[in-house]
Amino acid sequence: LFMTPMSSAERSGATPAFVASLALLLVSCSPQPVSVDTTLIVNARLADGTGAALREASVRLNGDEIVEVGDLEPAAGESVIDAGGLVLAPGFIDTHSHHDWGLSEQRHALAAVSQGITTIVAGQDGSSQFPLADFFARLEAEPVALNVASYAGHNTVRSEVMGDDFRRPATEEEIEQMIELLQQELAAGALGLSTGLEYDPGMYSETEEVMALAQEAAAVGGRYISHMRSEDRYLWDAVEEIIHIGRQTGMPVQISHMKVAMKGLWGESERLLERLDEARAEGIVITADVYPYTYWQSTMQVLFPERNWDDPEAVAYVLEEIAPPEGLLIAQFDPEPSYVGKTIADIAELRGIDAVTTYAQLINEAIALEKEGGESVEGIISTSMHEDDVARLTAWAHSNICSDGALDDRHPRGSGAFPRVLGRYVREQGLLTLEEAIHKMTGLTAEHMGFDDRGVIRPGARADLVLFDPQTIVDRATLEEPHLVSLGIERVWVNGVEVYANGEVKGEFPGQVIKRNSER
Repeated sequence: LFMTPMSSAERSGATPAFVASLALLLVSCSPQPVSVDTTLIVNARLADGTGAALREASVRLNGDEIVEVGDLEPAAGESVIDAGGLVLAPGFIDTHSHHDWGLSEQRHALAAVSQGITTIVAGQDGSSQFPLADFFARLEAEPVALNVASYAGHNTVRSEVMGDDFRRPATEEEIEQMIELLQQELAAGALGLSTGLEYDPGMYSETEEVMALAQEAAAVGGRYISHMRSEDRYLWDAVEEIIHIGRQTGMPVQISHMKVAMKGLWGESERLLERLDEARAEGIVITADVYPYTYWQSTMQVLFPERNWDDPEAVAYVLEEIAPPEGLLIAQFDPEPSYVGKTIADIAELRGIDAVTTYAQLINEAIALEKEGGESVEGIISTSMHEDDVARLTAWAHSNICSDGALDDRHPRGSGAFPRVLGRYVREQGLLTLEEAIHKMTGLTAEHMGFDDRGVIRPGARADLVLFDPQTIVDRATLEEPHLVSLGIERVWVNGVEVYANGEVKGEFPGQVIKRNSER
C-alpha cells in the first residue's frame, strides 16, 4: 500500500473524510467472500457405482458436475443437504428403455425418475425415433427431466427403404440405402445399431444384411444391441448369430432383456451363460441386460416366428410350451377394449370356445383393425420365464439391470424395475449385495453403453445421483396397478438439479442428450 506523505497537521488529527477513504481502500485490498454456487451432500453412505464397499462420505456438486468426494467441510455460503445416513448412488442408467415415447407430453418422466433412473437409452428392439437429429434437436430445445441416448433402429431404416414390401430378404441396393440412412443416424450421435429380429420387418432380414449394417456402426466406434431372433424355441441359433456379429465386427454386442422364455428351456440359463463366457474367453465383448420379472410384454404375433397363427397345432404349441392361456394377459386390444386385463383363458370362457381358437381370432381381429389405421392395436403380457433363471441371468457378472419399460406401461416394469431389484433381490433374497446391484445399475451399465462421465461418483463425473433408503426401497407397481411409484427413493438429481423428492416430481428439466463419442 503506497500513500502520499501526510503533513504534520494531518498526522496530528486526520479528518473524517480521510479516515473514511483510508478504510475503503483497506477493505478493497482485503480478501473478499467468494460467491459460492456449490452444493454439499453430507452424512451419506456412498455406493459409488464401482462395486466398492459402502463408505461414509460427502459429495460436492458444482453445476452439473461432481467436483469433490470425501471427508468435506461446508464452505461459507454453500448449500448443504443432509442425507440422513441414507445411501447415495449414481443415477441409474436404463439400457433398454421405451420411456422416450411420450416424453414431449410427460417431460417430468415420473415413471422413470421415481425409480431413480436418470438416463435412458432408447431406440430399442430395432425401432428408433427418426430422424434422430430431429429428435435430439427437440430434446435440446425443450429438455426433459432425464438424460436421453439412443441407438439407431434396424427395423426403422428397413421400413424407410422397403415400405410395405418387407416380407423378404433385402436386395444389395436396398441394403446400401439402409447403410446411407444408418450413417445419417450415426452422424447424429446414435450409440450404434439396435435390432429387433423377432419383429416385423427385421425378422425377414438375413444375417448378411444385419452384418453389413453392424460393420458400418463398428467402423465409427458404435455398438450393437439386439432383441435376438428368438428367446424361446430358436434361442440357441439366435445366440450364435449375435456371437457371430460380435466376432466378425469386433464391436461390443449386448443381448437385450436376456431370458429363456419357454418351459422346455427352464433351467437352461446356466448353459446359456456358459456359452456367453466361452465367447468372452474368445475375445468377443458380449454383455446383456435383464429385468426382474418372469413375464414380458409384446404383441400376440411375436410368439409365431412363422406367422402361422391360423394353424391350430402351432397355436396349441405356443399355449402349451411358451405361454399358457391363464398366463397370457391382454394389455391392449382396440377391437374390444373391455378385454384389457383379461387372460386368453378368460376371453375363451366369455366366447364359449377353446383357447386355441380364441387366440387365433384375436390376432386376426387386431390385424383387420390395424389395416385400417396402420398402427398396432394389440399387446399382451405373458408369463414365460422361471424365477430361478431370471435370478441366475441377473447375477451374471456381465449383465446389467434394465426396465424395458415405458411411461404409460401396462407392465409394472415401467415404474418398478430398479427398486424391485434393490428391494427383493438385494434386501429380501440376498441374490446380490447392495454394492453389486448398484454397480449393475450404474458403473457397469455405463461401461456397456460407452459412457465415460456417468455411472460413478467421482470428481469430474456428471452429477446424476439418487438418494434412497435401503431398508424401505421396494416396487409397488403391479399388473393391476402398473403406475404405482416405488417406495424408498427419497431424492433424485439429474445434472446437479433435483428432479424428484418426497414422492413428487419437481418440475425441473435439466436432462441432456447423450451422443456417441467417436473417440471412445
